[in-house]
Amino acid sequence: MPRIAAIDCGTNSIRLLVADVTVHDDGHTSLRDVHREMRVVRLGEGVDATGRLADAALARTRAALVDYTAICRRKGAERARMVATSATRDASNRDDFFAMTRDVLGVEAEVISGDEEARLSFTGAVGDLDPDDGPFLVTDIGGGSTEVVAGTWDGTRANVTGALSVDIGCVRITERCLRGDPPSADEVAAGRQLAEQTLDKAFEAVPIGGTRTWVGVAGTITTLSAVAQELPAYDSELTHLSRLPDEAIGRVTERLLAASHDERAAIGSMHPGRVDVIGGGALITQVLAEKIASAAGVTELLVSEHDILDGIALSLL
Repeated sequence: MPRIAAIDCGTNSIRLLVADVTVHDDGHTSLRDVHREMRVVRLGEGVDATGRLADAALARTRAALVDYTAICRRKGAERARMVATSATRDASNRDDFFAMTRDVLGVEAEVISGDEEARLSFTGAVGDLDPDDGPFLVTDIGGGSTEVVAGTWDGTRANVTGALSVDIGCVRITERCLRGDPPSADEVAAGRQLAEQTLDKAFEAVPIGGTRTWVGVAGTITTLSAVAQELPAYDSELTHLSRLPDEAIGRVTERLLAASHDERAAIGSMHPGRVDVIGGGALITQVLAEKIASAAGVTELLVSEHDILDGIALSLL
């Protein structure tokens, strides 16, 4: 039973999973969490406007990675894989980032393509679901991009039938459109238009007509679940495999977009690093819900705490 480590460095957050892997007699693999952690470092702050990673953002990411490296060593991880996504794909000074990760972690960080990012997210998201609930549609809203992936799961391996990553995420839509506190009606309308136009590309490329279950992963989705449940504090056991009907997504989105920074920060389940961008992430989720209902007739979101981190870990086998 090897112990492995997966690190996902996105536009908004950097996350670590240390897990033990079991390969069962039927070939099915499962993960047992040893340590799972997320820190908001906002690596992609300003990248959309400047085209480069800010020095302060690199410093925040390095500090988190130093701690993660120590955890991996302390927990006895035998192998590690680190992937970097949207922010580093777009940055002119990406070499500074890679030099930093080599120096701290001792392994090369990989800039994966949007399509591979989507496939890893799908594998992680459906791994503990009933295959009979498929075909599945998995959406992963990050800071700079959103992945849309369709496929099936037979209990052992995933079969991806379509995948595309598009350049819309909670940080990107906030920086481009939602500048007010709270954003104005015109800003929200502009954000909605941007999300609709960008997501149209994904739904033109990914066949979703036969979808039976829509699965949402990553911090925007899990936070929306916690807010909808009115949890006094974030609790992953209560968000994992919770369900959000489209009406609930709409209510929470309207609430977050109408709230000021201080009102969002006062929500007990809100991570401080998501306060500034959760409205944008909610708006993207609402647009996704409308498009999925129209194309596939699915009107409920299944929330999963298992995502690309789990997919990265499984890819080490």
